Amino acid sequence: MTDLPTTLLAAVRYFSDLDICDEYMKRIKWPKGKPVCPKCGSDRIGVLKSRRKLKCNVKACQKQFSHKVDTIFEDSPLGLDKWFVAVWCVANAKNGISSHELGRAIGVTQKTAWFMLHRIRKAMETGTFAKMDGPAEADTTYIGGKAANMHKGERAKRITGRGAVDKTAVHGVLQRGRFWIHGNQLTRMQG
Repeated sequence: MTDLPTTLLAAVRYFSDLDICDEYMKRIKWPKGKPVCPKCGSDRIGVLKSRRKLKCNVKACQKQFSHKVDTIFEDSPLGLDKWFVAVWCVANAKNGISSHELGRAIGVTQKTAWFMLHRIRKAMETGTFAKMDGPAEADTTYIGGKAANMHKGERAKRITGRGAVDKTAVHGVLQRGRFWIHGNQLTRMQG
C-alpha cells in the first residue's frame, strides 16, 4: 500500500481496476491477509471469481460474501472503484466537498453522492470502515410547532390533532461505549 495515488487523476486511474480495488479492500479488512467468514469465523475461504465473491468452505456454513460485508460499502450497489475515488476526494478536499461536486466528479446523482458523503464522514469520524457494533441507544422525538404559538389562520390549516400528528419524526442512534462525559467535556474513548 506504499504506491497509493497522490493526485485525483492518479486515484481515478489506480482505482479503475476492480481487481486492484478488491485487493486493496482485502488488505484493509483483513490486515493479516487471511479472509474470515463473517457468519462462522472460519478461515477456510474459497474464491468465486465470476461473481467477485468469497465462499466459506465449511460444510455447515457455505456462506457467500464479498469484501464489502460489515463495512460502510456493504449495502451499496456502487462498485469499490467509485467508493475509493469518493473517499480520496473527501479526504483530500481542504475545505470539504459538496454532494453536488462529488456527484459530478464520480458520475453519480446528487442524492447518491449525499448518501456516500454521510457514510464516508462517519467512517472518518470513527476511524474505520466498519459499521456500528455493540450496544447502541436509540430514541425518537417529534418536531413541530405548537398550535398555541401559531396565527389563528395557520392553526386551522396545519395542526389537526395532538401528539405526533402533523409533526416530523426525528430518530437518533448513539453507539454506546465510544464516548464518555467527564465534567462538561465529551471525550472520545481509545480502542
